[in-house]
Amino acid sequence: MERTFVMVKPDGVQRGLVGEVIRRLERKGLKIVGLKMIWIQEELAMEHYSEHVEKPFFRSLVDYITSGPVVAMVVEGKDAVKVVRNIVGATNPAEALPGTIRGDFGLDIGRNVVHASDSLKSAEREISLFFDAEELLDYTRANEEWIYE
Repeated sequence: MERTFVMVKPDGVQRGLVGEVIRRLERKGLKIVGLKMIWIQEELAMEHYSEHVEKPFFRSLVDYITSGPVVAMVVEGKDAVKVVRNIVGATNPAEALPGTIRGDFGLDIGRNVVHASDSLKSAEREISLFFDAEELLDYTRANEEWIYE
């Protein structure tokens, strides 16, 4: 099983979409193993977006992600990174398919509701930024035998 990082961004929180994001992940069969609401401080934001530090939009990313509370979560399941990226949709909501979170709820690339790790390596890095190991739970859900062979 893989674990990946998902964050409902400030626009998603302000629009009341946290439950909808969680609902879509859980209905697919993914399991939430870590969940918390936080207000990201600038230092963490800069580390989270460090790959974009040289890009002209870096400062606006940091300013935006620190502008309000977010909901951070760790989701577990078979091929979780790929599955979550498919549920979330393309980064630019104008290119995201209907039925995806961004396709259904986003209009602007700068307000695209949710972040999801784009690789297993990114997931591991992002999980470690937002969660301590003891904050992640190992448990079995009663329905797992009906989700996986």
